[in-house]
Amino acid sequence: MNFELKTSGLSGLANEKSDGLIVLVATGFSAGKDALSQWMAQAIHAKDLDTAAGKVLSVYQSAVVQATRTVFVGIGKGSAKEVRAAIAAAVGAVRSANLKKLTVGFAQATEAAAVRAAVGTLHDVFYSYSTTKSQAEKQSLQKVTLVIDKSADSAEAFARALAIAEGAKLAKEWGNRPANHATPTMLAKAAQELAKAPKLHCEVLGLKEVSKLGMGSFMAVAQGSAQPLQFIVLTYHGAAKNKAPTVLVGKGITFDSGGISIKPAAEMDEMKFDMCGAASVLGTFKALSVLKPAINVVGLIPACENLPSSNSVKPGDVVTSMNGTTIEILNTDAEGRLILCDALTYAERFKPTAVVDIATLTGACVIALGAVRSGIFSADDALAAELVEAGNTAQDLGWRMPLDDDYAEGLKSNFADVANVAGRPGGAITAAKFLQRFAAKYPWAHIDIAGTAWRSGAAKGATGRPVGLLVEYLLGRAQAK
Repeated sequence: MNFELKTSGLSGLANEKSDGLIVLVATGFSAGKDALSQWMAQAIHAKDLDTAAGKVLSVYQSAVVQATRTVFVGIGKGSAKEVRAAIAAAVGAVRSANLKKLTVGFAQATEAAAVRAAVGTLHDVFYSYSTTKSQAEKQSLQKVTLVIDKSADSAEAFARALAIAEGAKLAKEWGNRPANHATPTMLAKAAQELAKAPKLHCEVLGLKEVSKLGMGSFMAVAQGSAQPLQFIVLTYHGAAKNKAPTVLVGKGITFDSGGISIKPAAEMDEMKFDMCGAASVLGTFKALSVLKPAINVVGLIPACENLPSSNSVKPGDVVTSMNGTTIEILNTDAEGRLILCDALTYAERFKPTAVVDIATLTGACVIALGAVRSGIFSADDALAAELVEAGNTAQDLGWRMPLDDDYAEGLKSNFADVANVAGRPGGAITAAKFLQRFAAKYPWAHIDIAGTAWRSGAAKGATGRPVGLLVEYLLGRAQAK
């Protein structure tokens, strides 16, 4: 599906030949002298067209426009949230088997945030997973044209939104794949394929290399599966080589049974989504390859399965991490932090300006924040503020969580330097406190996406979050340099 931007505004919208036309109308619409404006004004005056967000008026064929179907939809005050709701409603009214070309236009001048919302929502509503279906749903739509009034930042907003949408699509694709179609080896090959783009490079470390590095914590999680672990190192070189990079670390548990501390059978299939942190890193690098910002970025993905077997790590086992810290594994289902801690130690070699890890880490974060906001943990006020602001800009919301030292008390162990769990109270925070002890040598933040990385129920599937947040954060860093 191809996306195109035109800046002809409402005056050119009527002449766009397409199978479907969606016109986004904000409250306070002021009609011009053209026929389309007059038509809309009459509909508003007759109260057939309501400009409240999501209110739809559908018309089949009209001499006023070149499109076969026209859908007018209200967007209220034109906020990003209202635009998303409006497009989702309008697509349902215009979608058909004959929809090959769709035109979407704003009736009034609009801001960059609304443009980004329109592109992201259109990409999302027309996304369809098909990789493991014998007869995939046929996608008739071939082209989407977005028509807006010309403004100084419209082209930039469109390009950025489109790159983020493509990155989110890649993240959704790998998040949605079943575990037997998204093994650690397959994930590594996806990274290598991605690295064929200019400015990107990929190195994959196997068990031999990881063992030599002393990643005992990562290896402990992987030892219960027949699938070999993979440690993926992606690099994007957009700035001078002597410029310190920002490092992204994505949790890559391609399937999480819980190990010996096995999960309940109900909804265990959703544990294929436990690598959505890794998928978001891949999606972010996809966007970087398109936007080419002046920044250096490293992506680290420790990838493995967490399964029960005669070789699995057991509750009570003590393992030694890459930095020499010994860890008592009280619960094998708290495995994400065990693979991330070694990746955080590995990140030191890059002398990074900042490290951000992204993980579907705790059910406790789902309880705390639901599916609306990702949890952001950092002792660095500036870094936390950057991430929260990036999420606001991308409409990929986060919320800063506490990280008081008192929360680490429960991680004390009689048999090792630290335990991997600290009980149920404040579980998302104690998990972050565990990771924090391995990230003392650089500014660090942890993003818990357990509630935002995928949806359950009838709409089950990966969301592609937080690719938008990560890309906006990196672009902000690039512009600040």
